[in-house]
Amino acid sequence: MRTGEPLPAVRDVLAALATGMWRWDTATGTVTVDAETARLLGLPPEPAVLTEAQVRARLHPADWNEITGVVQLAAAEHTLAEVRVRIMDEQNRIIRVVRSRSKPTYDPRRKAYELIGTLQEVAEPIPGSPAGRSKVTGDWRRSREAFLLDAGRALAEARSTAEVLRVTANLSMPGFSPDGMAVFRVEGDRLTVIGHHGQQPGDETPFMNMSLDTNYPAAEVVRTGRAVYLSSPEEYRSRYPLTWPLAQRFNRRSWAYLPLIVSGRTMGAWLAAFSHPVAFTPDERSVLTTVARMLAQALARAGTAETQRELSENLQRSMMPSLGPEVPGMEVAARYVPTGGGLQVGGDWYDMIPLPESTSRSGTGSGSERFALVIGDVQGHDVRAAGLMGQLRVALRAYAAEGHPPDAVLSRASRFLYGMTDDGDDGDGGDRADSRFATCLYAEVDPHSGVVEIARAGHPDPVIRMADGTVLLRLTAGGLPLGIDPDADYPTTRFTLEPGETMMLCTDGLIETGGHDLDTGWQRIRTVLEQHDGSTEELADALVQAVHGPSSHYTTGPLIDRREDDIAVLLLSRRSGDRALPTVRRTLLTVAQAEPERVSVARRQLREVLHDWASEDQVDSAVLLLSEMLTNVLVHTDADALLLAEVEGEKGERRLRVEVTDSGDDLPHKRRPGELASSGRGLVLIEMLADAWGVVPRGQGKSTWFELHERPREHVNA
Repeated sequence: MRTGEPLPAVRDVLAALATGMWRWDTATGTVTVDAETARLLGLPPEPAVLTEAQVRARLHPADWNEITGVVQLAAAEHTLAEVRVRIMDEQNRIIRVVRSRSKPTYDPRRKAYELIGTLQEVAEPIPGSPAGRSKVTGDWRRSREAFLLDAGRALAEARSTAEVLRVTANLSMPGFSPDGMAVFRVEGDRLTVIGHHGQQPGDETPFMNMSLDTNYPAAEVVRTGRAVYLSSPEEYRSRYPLTWPLAQRFNRRSWAYLPLIVSGRTMGAWLAAFSHPVAFTPDERSVLTTVARMLAQALARAGTAETQRELSENLQRSMMPSLGPEVPGMEVAARYVPTGGGLQVGGDWYDMIPLPESTSRSGTGSGSERFALVIGDVQGHDVRAAGLMGQLRVALRAYAAEGHPPDAVLSRASRFLYGMTDDGDDGDGGDRADSRFATCLYAEVDPHSGVVEIARAGHPDPVIRMADGTVLLRLTAGGLPLGIDPDADYPTTRFTLEPGETMMLCTDGLIETGGHDLDTGWQRIRTVLEQHDGSTEELADALVQAVHGPSSHYTTGPLIDRREDDIAVLLLSRRSGDRALPTVRRTLLTVAQAEPERVSVARRQLREVLHDWASEDQVDSAVLLLSEMLTNVLVHTDADALLLAEVEGEKGERRLRVEVTDSGDDLPHKRRPGELASSGRGLVLIEMLADAWGVVPRGQGKSTWFELHERPREHVNA
């Protein structure tokens, strides 16, 4: 070549050097090759677009497994990927050895690798020699370390024995991946197979329940605690002639049996079988030994976790009741999800208790089918919490069976728990520092009338889902958690569950799981309740999935995502029957003289009732008028105020009626307050903003009411 002449084309230079070019896109699974690359692969020498399967069929299986790890490591380190690959013909004979060099790049959007590289034939080492089984890649040590790190991470994350075996079967060792595996476990003086890969189902039968005295490599490994390496069928046949026929039918060429040792005890053996000869060099033995150690630790962890899960599930199952027979006119569903930590036992529980036959306290006649729903949470997530929960549940059933009302049941239960945990002797040699408390909600239900009487001990309030999907937090009076004060009082709240309505009772785990606080957790639950359209059982599943299923990891709250609290849910639905449901929403609330802060609670409940009202201006007006009526009772009388708010009619033409009743005898009247007056404007505002209003004397006291008729925003402004 004379000075100044242009350089030849790259393609011509590569052809002169007998070097081929190729391009591999893992997203499409295609490999584009030029004529020289096709020739080196043992294909017709012409450009072609091949599939990964076509290329893989021409490569030695061990080398193909090697390529994946080298490519990933080179892409992560932004270096070249260099591998030495053996090319096979249709009879699985090595026809040549080639060296591939490429520059891999990773596309995170497509989650795929793209490689452009060269292929060149190199001198082939003598088969079976150390050079023939020495490092296949440009950097054996880096590939081995990367593989062991990845294998250790995968085995550490496995949660069960089946998952450990599945991870082990998918391990791709650098340069000499086995195509058959089996894991043996010692059971007494016998050896059995607990998992295998690369064989057909049923192939493990001859190896099941094998005596440890058998002349079989796995049995010898367990007896001696030392690995057995067999590089050829001839070596296998000479060392273990009696059991060679069992292994012969699998057509393998090399075998490695390694002990699975944990805390100095051999718990089993691991078999790695190869369909090609393996010399088992020191490097290869080092990798196999390390994998065996990690496998043994993973199996031990998984076995311990499975034992704990079985223990906790049996314990929890023995303490959790069935919901009993079907209740006429009612549907009851319950769910319990244990904590994810420790023994998976905790203090959450629920119960359904049939009540004794007697006259219903709601005044509806026979109470023979009355029942009670109980839900609670004992402090702590340990075996002691579960034990206290079981004892407390039995005590509650006993008090309920005696016919006590809800407030008396909780008072007795609180005294019972206080005596168990705060008397200086907890039964385990503990002291008062280990005292526990429990939150609880006890609801007595009359299925005929739908009347529910609730007593609450520091537990979350019940939630009501109305027939039209409106969801309200039903605020109820409550007392201290059980076990804190033996003389605590638990007031009772009574309301009616209307046909088509559902009441939800839950522990705080349903609300706060996933890093949520009470506000954000309640909004997540409310969305599920409002959007669900199905049976009560399906709603229970939807609630649990929303906070503990896979999708819950995308709806975490503002706090740290913790999933350590138990979840208990109880749903009670009152069937609507065959008749059409009335389009009525109703909320009832008492505001006592000693609880003026409940005026804000009443305003919030009214806004929830009017959540889909057409005009926000009308909603603001209704809340303003309600505040005036309640404040008037608290300021000008010595009586408590009873609020009743009802919405009825079809959407767009609904009527809101708000009624406040008190026992005061003085009827309100309009006044003409001056500019600086601090009161006297209540009835003036009602007359200005309400479509109708009035004051109705009662036998004792009076009721003040107003009505608003739903109108679009533009009509209100007009």
